[in-house]
Amino acid sequence: EKLTKIRSDLVVESVKETAAEGVFQVNILNGPILYLTEAGEHFFEGNLWAITDTNLVNLTKQEEEKRIASTLSALPVNEMIIFTPKGSKTRSVIYAFTDHTCYYCRKLHDDLPQLSELGIEVRYLAWPRDSKVDSKSFQQIASAWCSEDPQQSLTKLKSGEDIPINVCEDNPVEKQLFLGSKLMVRGTPAIFTEDGIALKGYL
Repeated sequence: EKLTKIRSDLVVESVKETAAEGVFQVNILNGPILYLTEAGEHFFEGNLWAITDTNLVNLTKQEEEKRIASTLSALPVNEMIIFTPKGSKTRSVIYAFTDHTCYYCRKLHDDLPQLSELGIEVRYLAWPRDSKVDSKSFQQIASAWCSEDPQQSLTKLKSGEDIPINVCEDNPVEKQLFLGSKLMVRGTPAIFTEDGIALKGYL
């Protein structure tokens, strides 16, 4: 309560006990995980680690991954461009923030047949290199999302082809840019597993 009185811009999403006695985890809406003392007079931001008999466990990272997994699983499927495995069972899902001009985004797209064979579903989210609404990059990728065949349109863009510019009012690109910023996306492709684990770069 003291903290939010001083910092009215901080909105507390949830509070729960941690494994550390007298320390509570405070989830800030669209913000970091904070740790608060029981008396509510001190807090810190950073990683909380558990010391087990065999190793060290980053509890903060685990909690952040849970938050990311929950956020991604709640996304409407009709706001993503999804490539589902053909002829095989879906065994896993990855979420990829993508830009149609970046080399490794194109590499990932070229590898879709191999990913399909492995049973991996790819769910694309837009992350245009130039985030200004009137930029060519934004308008091109938004047009893919707005087209009658988003899969084909995105494939054309990633192949270096042009598609008709048709930016519909309800396109989710701005929303996905905001989500990417919230998830600390700094470049593309930014890939996340269903468990909320961020894969650095494209392997």
